[in-house]
Amino acid sequence: MAQPVRIGLTGGIGSGKSTVAALWVQRGATLVDTDAIARSLTLPGGAAIGPLAQVFGPAIIDATGAMDRQRMRERVFADAGAKQQLEQILHPLIGQACDEQALRATGPAVLFDVPLLVESGRWRSRVDRVLVVDADTPTQIERVIARSGWPRETVEQVIAQQAPRALRRSAADAVLHNQGKSLATLDEEVALLWARWVAAR
Repeated sequence: MAQPVRIGLTGGIGSGKSTVAALWVQRGATLVDTDAIARSLTLPGGAAIGPLAQVFGPAIIDATGAMDRQRMRERVFADAGAKQQLEQILHPLIGQACDEQALRATGPAVLFDVPLLVESGRWRSRVDRVLVVDADTPTQIERVIARSGWPRETVEQVIAQQAPRALRRSAADAVLHNQGKSLATLDEEVALLWARWVAAR
């Protein structure tokens, strides 16, 4: 049996990656969601909680025993060194969990949803194809505010921490422009990629 095609899915916050991922899953792809893995690692009892408390102090852990996401976000925005420390804790654990989930995949494709795929510099060699979901910055901001209720300033800070859109697109094997489109049109574009990358193998 052929190995599943490994596809890296990325895009800026609010670009619509989750919507695109769902369309791939409907066709039989196994989704490996690095954000979901990161959240599980930082929940009470998660594998990252002990190292986080050791590096950042007990104040970074909230009353439930989970990582205080808001406090950590503020630390990372204010201090590039803190961002690097956080990544040094989380990235190896995320990578290990991704490998374990991918090994259990039974379908013809594994879709790795990796928001910082381009920024990490490690993922390109781990996947066969890179798919970028792209939307302009005003659209990103509008979607995230509507979805999360974050202040505009916070959304802009997150976008500033991510790779520029042009850099992300330059790393792509395909780009889905996800604004001003119906879900049906987006689905048609995913169907074409599935036919080219997965079904044609």
